[in-house]
Amino acid sequence: MSSAPRNPSPRSPLASLIFASRWLQLPLYLGLILAQCVYVFLFGKELWHLIHDAGSMGEQQIMLIVLGLIDVVMISNLLVMVIVGGYETFVSRLNLDDHPDQPEWLSHVNASVLKVKLALSIIGISSIHLLKTFIAAGSLGGMPLCPPEKMNMAASQIGQSTCSILTSDGVLWQTIIHCVFILSAIGIAWADRLMHPATGHGQPH
Repeated sequence: MSSAPRNPSPRSPLASLIFASRWLQLPLYLGLILAQCVYVFLFGKELWHLIHDAGSMGEQQIMLIVLGLIDVVMISNLLVMVIVGGYETFVSRLNLDDHPDQPEWLSHVNASVLKVKLALSIIGISSIHLLKTFIAAGSLGGMPLCPPEKMNMAASQIGQSTCSILTSDGVLWQTIIHCVFILSAIGIAWADRLMHPATGHGQPH
């Protein structure tokens, strides 16, 4: 015997105000969309630099620029994940169930899944930075991360240049930080598994 659906009790004005406060996050997500536009501009700028100066650059320089482009793309993917997943989780439904371009991960996204995916994305970005460091580390005594002809200009524009000196201690600490990111992601995934244990084996997901 089925019971009649219960009418939801009216919320108090205070409860309605607290629940509506989630819309205060909307400007934050709009700001991230503007940041995404900046990354699109940066990607186009670096891509034009690669195409325009490809003939005068060596293989290592081209590889570093390409890795930089991949880095921009991965950060953009992270922004999309935060914007779409965060808005869906904490602000309002996007109602994309019947949309052909709905991301696969969005159908089962929640705060825990979003944390794990963000941690994995950060590890991917850190891996690109570490790979760029290993490629540039031709000598552990210290090596400029920009062409020698730009070092004088970098010295006169401290704080404005992207040039830096690579040292053995810097490489070591970057590797340690990357390992900390990996351990943090494992810890987040393990904690999520403890909070949401599997209900059975061999069941379709």
